[in-house]
Amino acid sequence: MDALSPLVRDALLLTAVLCLPLLVLVTAVGTAIAILQAATQVQEQTLTLLPKLLVAGVMVAGCGAFALHACAALFAEAVVALPQIVRGA
Repeated sequence: MDALSPLVRDALLLTAVLCLPLLVLVTAVGTAIAILQAATQVQEQTLTLLPKLLVAGVMVAGCGAFALHACAALFAEAVVALPQIVRGA
């Protein structure tokens, strides 16, 4: 159990590091568009979706290499710790 705890902690931390910036940015864009829609009284659903998708796509394209390297490092760490996890050490 001692070998599994750091892996779970690292996995949760990596999930937060990868997801939170994307969620914050998409939320900020959504809020800005909602304010713009409230000011202009244009209530078009596609107007909110497209900018969010574009921001998410740019963010994933820009940070995708970092995310893959971080996930690969965590996977390699998990593979190295696998015998300790199976033994229960």
